[in-house]
Amino acid sequence: MDFTRVELSDDDAAFQAEARRFLADIVTDEVRRRDRETGDNFDEAVHLALGAAGYLEGEYQPEDRGGFTRIRRRIWELEKRRAHVPWVTWGTTIMVARSVGAFGRPELVAEVLPKVLSGHVRMCLGYTEPEGGSDIATCKTRAVRDGDGWVINGSKMFTTGAHNCQYTFLITNTDPQAPKHKSLTMFLLPLDLPGVEIQGIRTIDGDRTNIVYYSDVRVDDKYVLGDVNNGWAVLRGPLDAEHGAVAGIPDGLQDIAIMAHQGGFMSAAVDAVAAQVAPTVDDGSVAYRLGRSAARMEASLSTPSIFGRVALAQTMRDIGPDLMDIAGPASMLPIETPGAADDGASEYLYRFAPLAGIYGGTLEVFRNMIAQHVLALGKPNYSPPRTAS
Repeated sequence: MDFTRVELSDDDAAFQAEARRFLADIVTDEVRRRDRETGDNFDEAVHLALGAAGYLEGEYQPEDRGGFTRIRRRIWELEKRRAHVPWVTWGTTIMVARSVGAFGRPELVAEVLPKVLSGHVRMCLGYTEPEGGSDIATCKTRAVRDGDGWVINGSKMFTTGAHNCQYTFLITNTDPQAPKHKSLTMFLLPLDLPGVEIQGIRTIDGDRTNIVYYSDVRVDDKYVLGDVNNGWAVLRGPLDAEHGAVAGIPDGLQDIAIMAHQGGFMSAAVDAVAAQVAPTVDDGSVAYRLGRSAARMEASLSTPSIFGRVALAQTMRDIGPDLMDIAGPASMLPIETPGAADDGASEYLYRFAPLAGIYGGTLEVFRNMIAQHVLALGKPNYSPPRTAS
C-alpha cells in the first residue's frame, strides 16, 4: 500500500488542475529569471494576481471562514513549490497579519487586513539589530512616548522584503530600565513615514535583504500592537512559527519540519548530481559518497518539528561540498551557465546552505532551545572558568 498519497475527490482534483494552470500562466520563465537576478523572492504582479484570484485569502483564512480545506491547503503549498512562486514576502506577511488580527486595534485591523488579502499590503520582520545577534530581546531601537504618538530611533538588519513592503513588524525598547523581556513594545510601522531609510544588502546566495534606519520616526499610537512593554506576548506567535516550534495537526497534511521548502534545493542538487554522474561512474567511493548524501538528505527531510529545522540546515551545509566534489570542477558554474555540470544546483546549495543555518536564529541557538525546552538541560553557562585560588 502506498501511504504517500491522498485519494483526491473530483472537486479537489479540479482545484489542483486549476491551481497548476493558473500558476503556470503567471509564474513565467521571465518571472523566475528576474527573481534570480534581483534576489527579491517577490514579484508584485504575481502577488497581486494571487490576491485578485482569491488564493491569498484562501491560504490565510481558516476553513470555517472560507479558507482552504486541509487537503486543498496542502495541494496549494505543493503547487506553489512546483511552480517556484516567489514567496518569502508572503511568508512574512501572513505571520504578521495574524498578530495584527490578534493584537491590533480595530481601526488598524480594518485598515490593513483587507489589503493584505488583496495583495496590496505586505509586511516584513523588523527584528535583528546590527549588534544584537540572535537574541532579539536585547533590542536597542528606542520608542519614546511623545504626546499621542511615539518617536523611534534605531536600526534593523536583515529586514528581508522591506523594499517591497508597506509595513514592518517592529520590535522596540520602551523601558530601558526594565528586564529585557519586560521592556519591549511591538509596532506595525508604516515604511513610508519620514525618517525611514531602506538600504539593500546582497547575501552570498544572491538574495537581497535590507538594513533599515529609523531616524526620529514619528508614528501614531494606533500602530502599537498589544500593550506597551508587553511586546514579547505579541512576538511569541510569529517567533514560534518561524522557529518551527508549533505543533502540527496530526493528519500528515503539512510539512514535517519548517525548513522543508528550503530542503527542496537540496533534493534538486542530489537529483541533478546523481543524474550527471550515474551514466559514467565506475568508482565505488563516488557511489558511496553519493549514496551517503542521499541517505542524509532523506533522514533530514523526515525529521520533525524544531529538530528537523536543525537537521535540514546542517545537512545542507554538510553535503553541499560533497556534491560539488562528486560533480567535478564544472559544478562551480552557477545556474543556467553553459557547461554547468548539474545546471548549477549544487553550486547554489553550497552558497545557500550557510544562510539556511541562520534564518530565524543560528543553529547554535536552536540547539540550545532543544537542550533547554525539550531535554530540560538548563541554560548554558557563559561565565568565565574559575581559577584556582
